[in-house]
Amino acid sequence: MPSLDRHDNVFVLDLGDGENRDGENRFHPDWLTAVSAALDEVEKAEGPRALVTAATGKFYSNGLDLDWLFAHADQHQDYVVSVHELFARMLSLPVITVAALQGHTFAAGAMFSLAHDFRVMRADRGYWCLPEADINIPFTPGMAALIQSRLAPQTAHEAMLTARRYGGTDAAAAGIVDRAVSEDAVRSTAIEIAQAQVNKAGDTLGTIKARMYAPALATLRDTTNPLG
Repeated sequence: MPSLDRHDNVFVLDLGDGENRDGENRFHPDWLTAVSAALDEVEKAEGPRALVTAATGKFYSNGLDLDWLFAHADQHQDYVVSVHELFARMLSLPVITVAALQGHTFAAGAMFSLAHDFRVMRADRGYWCLPEADINIPFTPGMAALIQSRLAPQTAHEAMLTARRYGGTDAAAAGIVDRAVSEDAVRSTAIEIAQAQVNKAGDTLGTIKARMYAPALATLRDTTNPLG
């Protein structure tokens, strides 16, 4: 399960051990609750601060917990609303956020990474991918709005329509991630980027984000018809 630690002024939210099948840091409702509680702690803290999310193992996150979802089909809409709220909250969090992508980052996991301000990815192994076109699951309006607000139009077009798997170097060239580095430098580089921006935390930063991403945030937070 996710756990929160602090390195000086940088909070590090470890999403979990991707080696576990419970697993692959998918968005189980309990996982969503734990991440939300961690974000509460970061938001309520005072003084200079920033946030890095990271993981261990082969996966940063493989996105929606489809096994749980298929077993609880009656809760589909509520589940999607909770995922949208996670994206919206991260996108508008009043601290600088950096995702440290040490492994595969797929589907809603990739969308979660886009809700961060910056991304650092391992250069030599692991893929960033939006596979929805291949697995016949259309993007919700909120998901589409998030992706298109954070990627250049041509990159969003290719990523969403072709389900391309981007390695770290390709992801950096496409502007999906900001840095592609060696495996042992992913987390430390993310912390370094975050540490340089800790003095930005606060209401002004939150307002800037809320206004910058107002259309995407409004779509993510529309609970009347989240599935489109």
